[in-house]
Amino acid sequence: MSTEILENIDISEKGRGADGAALSFDRRLFMQFLAFGNCPDSAPLIAALEKAKVDGALYEDVNDAQGVALVTMSEDPEYFITEIRRLLNQPPFSNLTPKPEHTMLGRSYALGYEPDLEEALIKRPRRRIYDPSLQWAIWYPLRRAGTFEQLSAEEQRVILAEHGGIGRAFGRAGLGHDIRLACHGLDKNDNDFIVGLLGPKLYPLSMIVQRMRKTKQTSLHLEHLGPFFAGKVVWQAGNRD
Repeated sequence: MSTEILENIDISEKGRGADGAALSFDRRLFMQFLAFGNCPDSAPLIAALEKAKVDGALYEDVNDAQGVALVTMSEDPEYFITEIRRLLNQPPFSNLTPKPEHTMLGRSYALGYEPDLEEALIKRPRRRIYDPSLQWAIWYPLRRAGTFEQLSAEEQRVILAEHGGIGRAFGRAGLGHDIRLACHGLDKNDNDFIVGLLGPKLYPLSMIVQRMRKTKQTSLHLEHLGPFFAGKVVWQAGNRD
């Protein structure tokens, strides 16, 4: 590959200002989701997370009386193989049983029209993880079918608008908010995206998934969806004074 070609590669996130001007932003937030079993008491985990000043949230699994999940985040992915790795390799986390089927790692991304890229890529996802009113969560990965990539750009926009409209409607009603992450090449099962649905109650989050089943993207252009994790917050980094 020539030096000229390498110099033309632009990996920054793109947006568009209110005046139509193109925006560029070379930061994004990485988030990792890990689930565990064999945890009858979350208190020791919370104490360890507080001591380590971890940036994230801890959930108790609604489908497993001894299940928990940890979401951590950083703009630097080395955070996961330094601070988080050390934390997980000592008690109380090392006493737990990992659930690798729920392991997810993704990065925030722009769609190309966001007027404030720092808000969309960094501040908003963090704020949603920390928000004490968003006590319930559903997290899952997905992979698009090749048929979607074969559609024209205009067809893709229409399909994505239908899908996104459901999320925005639930958000305006205060029933649920989403976190969207790309995981191309980061997921062992070759998934493309990770979705986190966060809200004050569990039922509306289930309804979001149900409504999205009827969209063209889900019904026609998804190859795989899940596995799903559903749980409730027992600790958030944003609650730390």
